[in-house]
Amino acid sequence: MSDDRLIVALDVPNVLDGLALATKLGDAVNFYKIGLGMLTGGGMALANELKADHGKRIFMDMKFFDIGATVEAAVRGMAQFDLDLLTVHGDPHVVAAAKQGASGSNMKIMAVTILTSLDRKDLDASCIKAGNITDLVQERAGLAFLAGADGVIASPQEATMIRALPEADGKLIVTPGVRPVGAALGDQKRVATPTQAIADGVDHIVVGRPIWQAADPRAAALAITAEMASA
Repeated sequence: MSDDRLIVALDVPNVLDGLALATKLGDAVNFYKIGLGMLTGGGMALANELKADHGKRIFMDMKFFDIGATVEAAVRGMAQFDLDLLTVHGDPHVVAAAKQGASGSNMKIMAVTILTSLDRKDLDASCIKAGNITDLVQERAGLAFLAGADGVIASPQEATMIRALPEADGKLIVTPGVRPVGAALGDQKRVATPTQAIADGVDHIVVGRPIWQAADPRAAALAITAEMASA
């Protein structure tokens, strides 16, 4: 009944809330994202329980960024937990170090291009070079692939351009910023519907609040799965 193209973000305060949500979703969802905000709330314990006891797939969204040796050591530590996906920032030196840390495991390294909550004004405030965000995302994605990334995290609005890159052949595109028709945008600025994202070449979509804030999370997840099936 589940569709692994849907990854549900467990952006909840702690392990107990995460397990309660996973129980409500049951076999409607097989793939979960655990982010940095949940790390101090028992995120690794939750990942292990969902993986070992419930057979779920796990995407750890840590967005590591540091000097190469530190990234490599951090990723090596994460690789021992049989995770499916792990994010790092898409800078080539970070990606290359992460791939070294993940060697010998099946964990895929996903590069973050530009956060989907950012727009050009935000980039200017951070002294990021001038240019259209879409062009910058495509450039960063290409560099990350060349550095060894197994895939990228990007807005669905950039998916078509990334998929067209020669370097993207056989690589994954995972996108947050996906909102079902009629859902509130929240803090996301570059969004698309599940149907549009899949049609544009995205492999997995990440959805959080539209599911866990719904009166019936399971029904909300199944509705998104149905939307994707129509793509």
